[in-house]
Amino acid sequence: MFGLFKNNKEEEIKIGKENNPMFCYQCEQTPEGGCTKFGVCGKNPDIASLQDIIIFGLKGVAAYATHARELGMVDPKVDAIAHEALYTTLTNSNFNLNEHISMAMKVGQATVKVMDLLDRAHTSRLGVPQPVKVSQDKVEGHAILVTGHNLYALEELLKQTEGKGINVYTHSEMLPAHGYPELKKYSHLKGNVGKAWYDQRKLFEEFPGAILGTTNCLMPIKGSYSDRFWTYGTCGLEGTEKIVNDDFTAIIEKALSLPKANIKSDKVLTTGFHHNTVLSIAPEIIDAVKSGKIKRFFVIAGCDAPTKGRDYYRELADTLPKECIILTTSCGKFRFNDIDFGTVPGTEIPRYIDLGQCNNSGSAVKIAIALAEAFDCTVNDLPLTIVLSWFEQKAVAILLGLFSLGVKNIYIGPSAPAFVTPGVLKVLQDTFNLQLISGDAKTDLQKML
Repeated sequence: MFGLFKNNKEEEIKIGKENNPMFCYQCEQTPEGGCTKFGVCGKNPDIASLQDIIIFGLKGVAAYATHARELGMVDPKVDAIAHEALYTTLTNSNFNLNEHISMAMKVGQATVKVMDLLDRAHTSRLGVPQPVKVSQDKVEGHAILVTGHNLYALEELLKQTEGKGINVYTHSEMLPAHGYPELKKYSHLKGNVGKAWYDQRKLFEEFPGAILGTTNCLMPIKGSYSDRFWTYGTCGLEGTEKIVNDDFTAIIEKALSLPKANIKSDKVLTTGFHHNTVLSIAPEIIDAVKSGKIKRFFVIAGCDAPTKGRDYYRELADTLPKECIILTTSCGKFRFNDIDFGTVPGTEIPRYIDLGQCNNSGSAVKIAIALAEAFDCTVNDLPLTIVLSWFEQKAVAILLGLFSLGVKNIYIGPSAPAFVTPGVLKVLQDTFNLQLISGDAKTDLQKML
Protein backbone atom coordinates (compact mmCIF):
# COMPACT_ATOMS: atom_id res chain seq x y z
CA MET A 1 0.00 0.00 0.00
CA PHE A 2 2.73 2.45 0.95
CA GLY A 3 5.37 1.48 -1.61
CA LEU A 4 5.50 4.98 -3.06
CA PHE A 5 8.80 5.68 -1.34
CA LYS A 6 11.98 3.73 -1.93
CA ASN A 7 13.57 2.16 1.10
CA ASN A 8 17.17 2.78 0.15
CA LYS A 9 18.94 5.69 1.75
CA GLU A 10 19.99 7.31 -1.53
CA GLU A 11 16.38 7.80 -2.62
CA GLU A 12 15.38 9.09 0.80
CA ILE A 13 18.14 11.72 0.68
CA LYS A 14 17.01 12.81 -2.78
CA ILE A 15 13.45 13.29 -1.58
CA GLY A 16 14.56 15.24 1.45
CA LYS A 17 17.07 17.55 -0.19
CA GLU A 18 15.24 18.45 -3.34
CA ASN A 19 11.62 18.86 -2.35
CA ASN A 20 10.95 19.56 1.29
CA PRO A 21 11.88 21.95 4.12
CA MET A 22 12.30 20.63 7.66
CA PHE A 23 13.14 21.71 11.17
CA CYS A 24 14.69 19.48 13.82
CA TYR A 25 16.62 20.33 16.97
CA GLN A 26 16.30 17.23 19.10
CA CYS A 27 19.94 16.10 19.43
CA GLU A 28 23.32 17.51 20.54
CA GLN A 29 24.56 17.68 16.93
CA THR A 30 21.97 20.36 16.08
CA PRO A 31 23.62 23.35 14.35
CA GLU A 32 22.65 26.89 15.27
CA GLY A 33 19.14 27.46 13.98
CA GLY A 34 18.37 23.74 13.82
CA CYS A 35 18.53 21.24 10.96
CA THR A 36 16.43 22.93 8.29
CA LYS A 37 17.32 21.13 5.05
CA PHE A 38 18.58 17.73 6.09
CA GLY A 39 19.33 16.24 9.49
CA VAL A 40 22.93 15.92 10.66
CA CYS A 41 21.89 12.44 11.78
CA GLY A 42 20.71 11.51 8.30
CA LYS A 43 17.02 12.24 8.83
CA ASN A 44 15.28 13.63 5.75
CA PRO A 45 12.35 16.06 5.77
CA ASP A 46 9.75 13.34 5.10
CA ILE A 47 11.00 11.30 8.07
CA ALA A 48 10.88 14.45 10.21
CA SER A 49 7.35 15.20 8.99
CA LEU A 50 6.13 11.68 9.72
CA GLN A 51 7.66 11.80 13.20
CA ASP A 52 5.79 15.07 13.84
CA ILE A 53 2.56 13.47 12.60
CA ILE A 54 3.11 10.45 14.88
CA ILE A 55 3.80 12.63 17.93
CA PHE A 56 0.84 14.95 17.23
CA GLY A 57 -1.43 11.96 16.76
CA LEU A 58 -0.23 10.50 20.05
CA LYS A 59 -1.19 13.73 21.80
CA GLY A 60 -4.76 13.13 20.70
CA VAL A 61 -4.59 9.48 21.79
CA ALA A 62 -3.24 10.62 25.17
CA ALA A 63 -6.14 13.04 25.66
CA TYR A 64 -8.78 10.37 25.05
CA ALA A 65 -6.89 7.75 27.06
CA THR A 66 -6.60 10.12 30.02
CA HIS A 67 -10.36 10.71 30.06
CA ALA A 68 -11.06 6.98 29.78
CA ARG A 69 -8.60 6.15 32.57
CA GLU A 70 -10.30 8.75 34.77
CA LEU A 71 -13.50 6.76 34.27
CA GLY A 72 -11.73 3.51 35.16
CA MET A 73 -11.09 2.10 31.67
CA VAL A 74 -7.74 1.35 30.02
CA ASP A 75 -6.58 -0.56 26.94
CA PRO A 76 -3.08 -2.10 27.15
CA LYS A 77 -2.90 -2.24 23.34
CA VAL A 78 -3.32 1.53 23.14
CA ASP A 79 -0.56 2.03 25.71
CA ALA A 80 1.73 -0.39 23.87
CA ILE A 81 1.28 1.44 20.54
CA ALA A 82 1.95 4.79 22.22
CA HIS A 83 5.19 3.53 23.74
CA GLU A 84 6.38 1.89 20.52
CA ALA A 85 5.51 4.92 18.41
CA LEU A 86 7.31 7.37 20.68
CA TYR A 87 10.36 5.12 20.75
CA THR A 88 10.38 5.10 16.94
CA THR A 89 10.79 8.90 16.92
CA LEU A 90 13.89 8.79 19.15
CA THR A 91 17.09 10.13 17.60
CA ASN A 92 18.88 7.57 15.42
CA SER A 93 16.14 4.99 15.99
CA ASN A 94 14.59 4.57 12.54
CA PHE A 95 15.30 6.09 9.12
CA ASN A 96 12.87 3.96 7.07
CA LEU A 97 10.04 5.90 5.44
CA ASN A 98 7.68 2.99 4.92
CA GLU A 99 8.08 1.87 8.52
CA HIS A 100 7.27 5.39 9.69
CA ILE A 101 4.12 5.40 7.56
CA SER A 102 3.15 2.01 9.01
CA MET A 103 3.75 3.38 12.51
CA ALA A 104 1.50 6.35 11.75
CA MET A 105 -1.21 3.85 10.79
CA LYS A 106 -0.65 2.10 14.13
CA VAL A 107 -1.28 5.40 15.87
CA GLY A 108 -4.50 5.56 13.84
CA GLN A 109 -5.43 2.09 15.11
CA ALA A 110 -4.77 3.28 18.67
CA THR A 111 -7.07 6.26 18.02
CA VAL A 112 -9.92 3.99 16.90
CA LYS A 113 -9.42 1.78 19.95
CA VAL A 114 -9.21 4.61 22.45
CA MET A 115 -12.25 6.43 21.08
CA ASP A 116 -14.24 3.22 21.38
CA LEU A 117 -12.89 2.78 24.91
CA LEU A 118 -13.89 6.29 25.92
CA ASP A 119 -17.33 5.91 24.34
CA ARG A 120 -17.91 2.74 26.36
CA ALA A 121 -16.65 4.50 29.48
CA HIS A 122 -19.08 7.38 28.94
CA THR A 123 -22.13 5.29 28.05
CA SER A 124 -21.61 2.71 30.80
CA ARG A 125 -21.52 5.50 33.37
CA LEU A 126 -23.79 8.15 31.87
CA GLY A 127 -26.11 6.15 29.58
CA VAL A 128 -26.53 6.28 25.81
CA PRO A 129 -27.16 9.86 24.63
CA GLN A 130 -30.61 10.74 23.38
CA PRO A 131 -31.50 13.63 21.03
CA VAL A 132 -32.43 16.77 22.93
CA LYS A 133 -33.08 20.45 22.30
CA VAL A 134 -30.90 22.66 24.47
CA SER A 135 -31.46 26.25 25.51
CA GLN A 136 -28.84 28.55 23.99
CA ASP A 137 -27.44 31.73 25.62
CA LYS A 138 -30.12 31.94 28.31
CA VAL A 139 -28.59 32.40 31.80
CA GLU A 140 -30.53 32.61 35.05
CA GLY A 141 -29.71 32.70 38.74
CA HIS A 142 -26.35 31.88 40.30
CA ALA A 143 -24.38 30.22 37.53
CA ILE A 144 -21.33 28.15 36.65
CA LEU A 145 -20.19 27.75 33.04
CA VAL A 146 -18.22 24.59 32.15
CA THR A 147 -15.94 24.45 29.12
CA GLY A 148 -13.73 21.68 27.71
CA HIS A 149 -14.49 17.98 27.16
CA ASN A 150 -14.39 16.32 30.59
CA LEU A 151 -17.79 14.76 31.32
CA TYR A 152 -16.47 13.17 34.54
CA ALA A 153 -15.65 16.63 35.93
CA LEU A 154 -19.08 17.93 34.88
CA GLU A 155 -20.81 15.04 36.63
CA GLU A 156 -18.86 15.66 39.85
CA LEU A 157 -19.74 19.36 39.69
CA LEU A 158 -23.43 18.56 39.16
CA LYS A 159 -23.40 16.26 42.17
CA GLN A 160 -21.86 18.88 44.42
CA THR A 161 -24.06 21.75 43.20
CA GLU A 162 -27.34 19.84 43.47
CA GLY A 163 -29.80 21.61 45.73
CA LYS A 164 -27.52 24.62 46.27
CA GLY A 165 -29.37 27.06 44.02
CA ILE A 166 -26.78 27.08 41.25
CA ASN A 167 -27.48 26.56 37.57
CA VAL A 168 -24.80 24.85 35.47
CA TYR A 169 -24.26 25.74 31.81
CA THR A 170 -22.07 24.22 29.10
CA HIS A 171 -19.78 25.87 26.59
CA SER A 172 -18.33 24.64 23.27
CA GLU A 173 -17.42 20.90 23.34
CA MET A 174 -19.47 20.36 26.51
CA LEU A 175 -22.74 20.93 24.60
CA PRO A 176 -23.25 17.16 23.93
CA ALA A 177 -23.35 16.55 27.70
CA HIS A 178 -27.04 17.44 27.62
CA GLY A 179 -27.86 14.22 25.78
CA TYR A 180 -26.53 11.82 28.43
CA PRO A 181 -29.38 10.53 30.68
CA GLU A 182 -27.27 10.48 33.86
CA LEU A 183 -26.30 14.12 33.34
CA LYS A 184 -29.64 15.30 32.01
CA LYS A 185 -31.35 14.04 35.19
CA TYR A 186 -29.84 16.97 37.07
CA SER A 187 -32.47 19.67 36.69
CA HIS A 188 -29.92 22.40 37.30
CA LEU A 189 -27.99 21.48 34.11
CA LYS A 190 -29.76 24.22 32.21
CA GLY A 191 -28.36 24.98 28.77
CA ASN A 192 -25.45 26.04 26.59
CA VAL A 193 -23.78 29.43 26.35
CA GLY A 194 -21.56 30.62 23.51
CA LYS A 195 -20.11 28.78 20.57
CA ALA A 196 -16.66 27.33 19.83
CA TRP A 197 -13.66 27.67 22.13
CA TYR A 198 -12.18 30.86 20.70
CA ASP A 199 -15.10 33.08 21.76
CA GLN A 200 -14.12 32.55 25.38
CA ARG A 201 -12.30 35.78 26.25
CA LYS A 202 -15.27 37.97 25.36
CA LEU A 203 -17.82 35.38 26.55
CA PHE A 204 -16.14 34.66 29.90
CA GLU A 205 -15.61 38.36 30.57
CA GLU A 206 -19.35 38.95 30.12
CA PHE A 207 -20.59 35.73 31.76
CA PRO A 208 -22.20 36.68 35.10
CA GLY A 209 -21.02 33.61 37.06
CA ALA A 210 -18.08 31.36 37.82
CA ILE A 211 -16.27 29.37 35.11
CA LEU A 212 -14.69 25.91 35.08
CA GLY A 213 -12.12 24.89 32.44
CA THR A 214 -11.79 21.12 32.28
CA THR A 215 -9.51 20.34 29.31
CA ASN A 216 -7.64 21.85 26.38
CA CYS A 217 -9.13 24.57 24.16
CA LEU A 218 -8.34 27.23 26.75
CA MET A 219 -6.74 30.62 26.08
CA PRO A 220 -4.52 32.65 28.44
CA ILE A 221 -6.73 35.12 30.25
CA LYS A 222 -6.93 38.67 28.94
CA GLY A 223 -9.50 40.44 31.04
CA SER A 224 -10.78 40.56 34.58
CA TYR A 225 -12.36 37.11 35.00
CA SER A 226 -9.40 35.21 36.50
CA ASP A 227 -10.89 35.43 40.01
CA ARG A 228 -14.00 33.64 38.69
CA PHE A 229 -12.08 30.93 36.82
CA TRP A 230 -11.04 27.47 38.05
CA THR A 231 -9.12 24.82 36.12
CA TYR A 232 -9.33 21.05 36.39
CA GLY A 233 -7.03 18.13 35.61
CA THR A 234 -4.31 18.67 33.03
CA CYS A 235 -5.39 22.18 32.07
CA GLY A 236 -4.11 25.27 33.83
CA LEU A 237 -3.97 29.03 33.51
CA GLU A 238 -1.80 31.63 35.20
CA GLY A 239 -3.60 33.52 37.95
CA THR A 240 -6.39 30.98 38.45
CA GLU A 241 -7.14 28.42 41.11
CA LYS A 242 -7.15 24.66 40.57
CA ILE A 243 -9.76 22.11 41.58
CA VAL A 244 -8.00 19.55 43.79
CA ASN A 245 -9.32 16.08 44.70
CA ASP A 246 -12.64 16.80 42.95
CA ASP A 247 -13.55 19.34 45.62
CA PHE A 248 -15.60 22.07 43.94
CA THR A 249 -16.35 24.00 47.16
CA ALA A 250 -14.41 27.12 46.17
CA ILE A 251 -16.08 27.60 42.79
CA ILE A 252 -19.49 26.86 44.32
CA GLU A 253 -18.94 29.53 46.97
CA LYS A 254 -17.80 31.99 44.32
CA ALA A 255 -20.89 31.36 42.18
CA LEU A 256 -23.15 31.90 45.18
CA SER A 257 -21.37 35.16 46.03
CA LEU A 258 -22.05 36.67 42.59
CA PRO A 259 -25.33 38.41 41.69
CA LYS A 260 -28.03 36.30 40.08
CA ALA A 261 -28.19 36.50 36.32
CA ASN A 262 -31.24 37.14 34.16
CA ILE A 263 -30.18 36.91 30.52
CA LYS A 264 -33.06 36.09 28.18
CA SER A 265 -32.85 34.04 24.98
CA ASP A 266 -35.28 31.89 23.03
CA LYS A 267 -32.57 30.20 20.91
CA VAL A 268 -32.14 26.43 21.00
CA LEU A 269 -29.63 23.90 19.64
CA THR A 270 -30.07 20.18 18.97
CA THR A 271 -27.56 17.60 20.20
CA GLY A 272 -27.46 14.18 21.83
CA PHE A 273 -27.30 11.70 18.96
CA HIS A 274 -25.18 8.55 19.22
CA HIS A 275 -24.46 5.72 16.80
CA ASN A 276 -26.82 3.49 18.79
CA THR A 277 -29.55 6.13 18.47
CA VAL A 278 -29.06 6.47 14.73
CA LEU A 279 -28.74 2.74 14.10
CA SER A 280 -32.03 2.18 15.91
CA ILE A 281 -33.71 3.75 12.85
CA ALA A 282 -31.38 2.03 10.36
CA PRO A 283 -34.25 0.26 8.54
CA GLU A 284 -35.91 3.61 7.81
CA ILE A 285 -32.60 5.09 6.66
CA ILE A 286 -31.88 2.12 4.39
CA ASP A 287 -35.38 2.29 2.88
CA ALA A 288 -34.96 6.03 2.30
CA VAL A 289 -31.67 5.45 0.49
CA LYS A 290 -33.17 2.70 -1.67
CA SER A 291 -36.18 4.85 -2.57
CA GLY A 292 -34.00 7.84 -3.41
CA LYS A 293 -35.26 10.01 -0.56
CA ILE A 294 -31.72 10.13 0.84
CA LYS A 295 -29.16 10.87 -1.87
CA ARG A 296 -26.00 11.30 0.19
CA PHE A 297 -24.51 11.47 3.68
CA PHE A 298 -22.08 14.24 4.58
CA VAL A 299 -19.78 14.09 7.59
CA ILE A 300 -18.96 17.76 8.18
CA ALA A 301 -16.93 17.71 11.36
CA GLY A 302 -13.79 18.86 13.12
CA CYS A 303 -12.33 21.86 14.91
CA ASP A 304 -13.37 25.48 14.63
CA ALA A 305 -10.97 28.43 14.82
CA PRO A 306 -11.03 32.18 14.13
CA THR A 307 -8.91 31.83 10.98
CA LYS A 308 -10.14 32.77 7.53
CA GLY A 309 -11.86 30.23 5.33
CA ARG A 310 -14.06 28.54 7.92
CA ASP A 311 -17.30 30.06 6.71
CA TYR A 312 -16.83 27.47 3.95
CA TYR A 313 -18.29 24.82 6.27
CA ARG A 314 -21.45 26.81 6.96
CA GLU A 315 -21.94 27.53 3.28
CA LEU A 316 -21.42 23.86 2.44
CA ALA A 317 -23.89 22.66 5.06
CA ASP A 318 -26.48 25.29 4.19
CA THR A 319 -26.40 24.59 0.44
CA LEU A 320 -26.68 20.80 0.62
CA PRO A 321 -29.71 19.37 -1.17
CA LYS A 322 -32.53 18.47 1.21
CA GLU A 323 -32.00 14.81 0.30
CA CYS A 324 -28.67 14.90 2.16
CA ILE A 325 -28.00 14.11 5.82
CA ILE A 326 -25.30 15.86 7.88
CA LEU A 327 -23.39 13.90 10.53
CA THR A 328 -21.21 16.09 12.72
CA THR A 329 -18.95 16.09 15.78
CA SER A 330 -16.59 18.50 17.52
CA CYS A 331 -16.78 22.27 17.86
CA GLY A 332 -16.72 22.91 14.10
CA LYS A 333 -20.49 22.37 14.14
CA PHE A 334 -20.92 25.78 15.77
CA ARG A 335 -20.39 27.20 12.30
CA PHE A 336 -23.79 25.85 11.25
CA ASN A 337 -25.67 24.24 14.16
CA ASP A 338 -28.00 27.23 14.46
CA ILE A 339 -29.58 26.33 11.10
CA ASP A 340 -32.87 24.42 11.17
CA PHE A 341 -32.18 21.62 8.69
CA GLY A 342 -35.50 19.89 9.31
CA THR A 343 -36.11 16.35 8.12
CA VAL A 344 -35.47 14.46 4.90
CA PRO A 345 -38.50 15.16 2.66
CA GLY A 346 -41.08 12.38 2.90
CA THR A 347 -39.55 10.96 6.10
CA GLU A 348 -39.15 11.73 9.81
CA ILE A 349 -35.36 11.28 9.55
CA PRO A 350 -33.50 14.38 10.82
CA ARG A 351 -31.10 15.95 8.33
CA TYR A 352 -28.78 17.23 11.09
CA ILE A 353 -27.27 14.65 13.45
CA ASP A 354 -24.88 15.93 16.14
CA LEU A 355 -22.95 12.88 17.38
CA GLY A 356 -21.08 14.78 20.09
CA GLN A 357 -17.54 15.76 20.93
CA CYS A 358 -14.43 15.14 18.84
CA ASN A 359 -13.92 11.86 20.70
CA ASN A 360 -17.30 10.74 19.36
CA SER A 361 -16.00 10.71 15.80
CA GLY A 362 -16.01 6.94 16.07
CA SER A 363 -19.81 7.06 16.07
CA ALA A 364 -19.81 8.38 12.50
CA VAL A 365 -17.50 5.55 11.48
CA LYS A 366 -19.72 2.93 13.13
CA ILE A 367 -22.76 4.30 11.33
CA ALA A 368 -20.90 4.18 8.01
CA ILE A 369 -19.71 0.62 8.62
CA ALA A 370 -23.24 -0.51 9.52
CA LEU A 371 -24.64 1.07 6.33
CA ALA A 372 -21.87 -0.51 4.25
CA GLU A 373 -22.76 -3.92 5.69
CA ALA A 374 -26.45 -3.34 4.97
CA PHE A 375 -25.72 -2.47 1.34
CA ASP A 376 -23.04 -5.17 0.99
CA CYS A 377 -20.33 -2.72 -0.04
CA THR A 378 -17.31 -0.95 1.43
CA VAL A 379 -17.44 2.36 3.27
CA ASN A 380 -15.69 3.95 0.30
CA ASP A 381 -18.53 2.79 -1.98
CA LEU A 382 -21.24 4.46 0.09
CA PRO A 383 -22.88 7.74 -0.98
CA LEU A 384 -20.77 9.38 1.73
CA THR A 385 -18.55 12.47 1.71
CA ILE A 386 -16.30 13.37 4.64
CA VAL A 387 -15.29 17.02 4.96
CA LEU A 388 -13.09 17.81 7.95
CA SER A 389 -11.81 21.03 9.49
CA TRP A 390 -8.72 20.84 11.66
CA PHE A 391 -7.02 23.05 14.21
CA GLU A 392 -5.11 20.99 16.78
CA GLN A 393 -3.49 17.63 17.36
CA LYS A 394 -6.55 15.56 18.23
CA ALA A 395 -7.70 16.17 14.68
CA VAL A 396 -4.46 14.53 13.52
CA ALA A 397 -5.27 11.45 15.58
CA ILE A 398 -8.78 11.24 14.12
CA LEU A 399 -7.49 11.56 10.55
CA LEU A 400 -4.95 8.79 11.18
CA GLY A 401 -7.78 6.70 12.65
CA LEU A 402 -9.80 7.06 9.46
CA PHE A 403 -6.77 6.17 7.34
CA SER A 404 -6.10 3.09 9.47
CA LEU A 405 -9.62 1.90 8.63
CA GLY A 406 -8.96 2.38 4.92
CA VAL A 407 -11.35 5.34 4.54
CA LYS A 408 -10.61 7.32 1.39
CA ASN A 409 -11.74 10.46 -0.43
CA ILE A 410 -11.61 12.72 2.63
CA TYR A 411 -11.62 16.50 2.17
CA ILE A 412 -9.70 18.56 4.71
CA GLY A 413 -9.23 22.28 5.32
CA PRO A 414 -9.18 25.15 5.54
CA SER A 415 -5.43 24.74 4.85
CA ALA A 416 -2.86 21.97 4.66
CA PRO A 417 -0.97 21.27 7.89
CA ALA A 418 2.46 22.97 7.87
CA PHE A 419 4.05 19.87 9.40
CA VAL A 420 3.12 17.70 6.39
CA THR A 421 5.78 17.85 3.68
CA PRO A 422 4.84 17.73 0.00
CA GLY A 423 6.31 14.22 -0.17
CA VAL A 424 4.18 12.91 2.68
CA LEU A 425 1.10 14.73 1.35
CA LYS A 426 1.62 13.02 -2.01
CA VAL A 427 1.61 9.62 -0.31
CA LEU A 428 -1.65 10.45 1.45
CA GLN A 429 -3.20 11.75 -1.75
CA ASP A 430 -2.07 8.80 -3.84
CA THR A 431 -3.03 6.21 -1.23
CA PHE A 432 -6.20 7.67 0.27
CA ASN A 433 -7.20 10.36 -2.25
CA LEU A 434 -6.95 12.96 0.52
CA GLN A 435 -8.04 16.31 -0.91
CA LEU A 436 -7.81 19.89 0.26
CA ILE A 437 -10.96 21.98 0.08
CA SER A 438 -10.81 24.68 -2.58
CA GLY A 439 -12.33 27.42 -0.45
CA ASP A 440 -15.36 27.60 -2.76
CA ALA A 441 -18.03 25.43 -1.15
CA LYS A 442 -20.45 25.50 -4.07
CA THR A 443 -17.78 24.39 -6.56
CA ASP A 444 -16.58 21.63 -4.24
CA LEU A 445 -20.16 20.51 -3.60
CA GLN A 446 -20.72 19.80 -7.28
CA LYS A 447 -17.70 17.51 -7.25
CA MET A 448 -18.73 15.89 -3.98
CA LEU A 449 -22.21 15.12 -5.24
